[in-house]
Amino acid sequence: MNLKYYYYFFHSVISPKLCDDIIKHCSSNLQVAKIGGEADENDKPDRWWAEGKTIEKKRKSQVAFFDDRWIYKEIQPYVKLANNLAGWNFDWDWTEQAQFTKYGLNEHYGWHCDSYSEPYQDVPQGMVGKIRKLSVTVSLSDPEDYEGGDLEFDFRNNHDYDFTKTDNKEICKKAKVRGSIIVFPSFVWHRVTPVTSGTRYSMVMWNLGAPWR
Repeated sequence: MNLKYYYYFFHSVISPKLCDDIIKHCSSNLQVAKIGGEADENDKPDRWWAEGKTIEKKRKSQVAFFDDRWIYKEIQPYVKLANNLAGWNFDWDWTEQAQFTKYGLNEHYGWHCDSYSEPYQDVPQGMVGKIRKLSVTVSLSDPEDYEGGDLEFDFRNNHDYDFTKTDNKEICKKAKVRGSIIVFPSFVWHRVTPVTSGTRYSMVMWNLGAPWR
């Protein structure tokens, strides 16, 4: 799918206080991040990842999930606005639990896309039969607090791809700005590069709708 905008950006729309509140609220419930879903550069499509070293090669971080309404009320208006201003106009009507992520030294998340090849089934009723359409990243850390940890996009359209190519890659430098929101279609490939010093905090949300027609 060719798009005019592969992501849409809102600069510092979340206050530093709210960023601090989210970090404090979520840091006590952290767990080791796990992975499931689609292909990456070293794997075949639709394979669930094994535990252990394979997971850490793909993704290494700590996460916490939450569904507090005060968070949704802050973020969802920007999802709707981006969907309109970017001209995507995707139909969506559900938001999954938000995911808070802590990236420490050398922690990262390799190339992936957030959408799956089939609609959800064994999930809460409101999600059944739906797919991820719009992903959101919220930058919670001050950029002075860490190095590395860049959000990088790869604007390709299929699994059969040489990840050494650079033609379609773009580091989203705007994502470093604290309190900023990045909205993008869930089929867009992206990664978080390894953190080389400090700690990076972020929050992601996935917004669902009926399968593409």
